[in-house]
Amino acid sequence: MRFRTGGGLDQSQVEDRRGGGGPLVLGGGGLGLAGIVVYLLFALLGGGSAGTYGGLDNLTVAQPQAPSQSLGTECGANVDINTRQDCRVLADVNSIQKYWSGYFAAHGKKYAQAKTVFFTGSTATGCGTASTDVGPFYCPADKHVYIDLGFYQELHDRFGAQGGPFAEAYVIAHEYGHHAQDLFGDLHPGNGTGATSASVRTELQADCYAGVWARHAVATGYITELTQQDVAEGLDAAAAVGDDRIQSETQGQVNPETWTHGSSAERQKWFKTGYQRGEPTGCDTFSGAL
Repeated sequence: MRFRTGGGLDQSQVEDRRGGGGPLVLGGGGLGLAGIVVYLLFALLGGGSAGTYGGLDNLTVAQPQAPSQSLGTECGANVDINTRQDCRVLADVNSIQKYWSGYFAAHGKKYAQAKTVFFTGSTATGCGTASTDVGPFYCPADKHVYIDLGFYQELHDRFGAQGGPFAEAYVIAHEYGHHAQDLFGDLHPGNGTGATSASVRTELQADCYAGVWARHAVATGYITELTQQDVAEGLDAAAAVGDDRIQSETQGQVNPETWTHGSSAERQKWFKTGYQRGEPTGCDTFSGAL
């Protein structure tokens, strides 16, 4: 996977809070997140496959944030963004939103951009205070995507994903899939768990939307080359965050009744479906078998 060099990235689409946020202060009541659905690509790193913020319900004090900043000249015309992870992710965000903006416009609808926030440690969100432990997520309340870029190393080290630039892009495209669902009015609350639950179907549709974007990634102009090896990286990342694989790694057993995101095979299947169809209408995960 190669990115276009020479600048031209819209850096306003990413807010950089890295270096802000200290340890979370725990207590009772206050800023609890109970009842707020947050759609995660990846369940709590230490606790299986929760579909919401789960164990963060007792947060009470939001930590002061470092001043927000853009990536400035760090991803400018004189930088080879292929060599910088944060700049690659910025290019991913630009590419993904250009695709969805074009799709919505072609169907007579307006696309509202969603900003991605880079953070470390913890950060304030429209869905409450979040820590690195929850992994990347989309917050419907403020329509932002949040990610600690250290997640990619965790995905490789702990869950065996091969990694690579397109694996990084898959993670971001999945979260923007939730944003698209939100704008379509199809972001179903993750009530209940289980292999055929609404939560699983919602997550698998976001995987399918990630595949749809991948099919059109080069056409957006930000990416100059996408190979079958790149697609394989995306499929590998999808498998790494399957509920069955996460549960096996963290709990030593697999319990489909508690799934919120789908199995490794299902996540690969729906990403591949989106990539092959290249059209969001081919991503109906809410009808029939998965």
